[in-house]
Amino acid sequence: MRHLPAPSLSFLADMELTIEGAHLPGKTPNGTRRIIRVTGGALRGDHLNADVVPGGDDWITVRDDGTIIQNVRILLQTEEEDLIMMTYRGIRTGEPDVLARLDRNEAVDPDDYYFRTSPIFETASEKYDWLNKRVFISKGIRLPDRVNYSIYTVE
Repeated sequence: MRHLPAPSLSFLADMELTIEGAHLPGKTPNGTRRIIRVTGGALRGDHLNADVVPGGDDWITVRDDGTIIQNVRILLQTEEEDLIMMTYRGIRTGEPDVLARLDRNEAVDPDDYYFRTSPIFETASEKYDWLNKRVFISKGIRLPDRVNYSIYTVE
């Protein structure tokens, strides 16, 4: 059996999310939970520009080793007022001291930890229907008051 070549990536957009402080439901049978409200932001690229509609959430599960599993749902509104639903699951992990610094809202070099997501877009817009038909990945950086992602299309 022969393997296929690795897919290539093409840049889609940069996204910045502004967030409020975490709500802390505590440790459940699934892990320690955090819920972070998304208060706004923007997605900017060559073929897609949208603002983040306030009110999305990031439902986080923190594993015992400090690794964070994300489950995010947000709503985007384009310049043309088309609505695009965006969900993504992701993982953020690293050495314990790096994760502790992130938890203290310190600025940490993104090369010091692993932070990747797999966005899925859903829209009724004819103009942006192509988003319904592609696979995407992103690399993230956690900053003290926001989260930034660079999103790529898997070709």
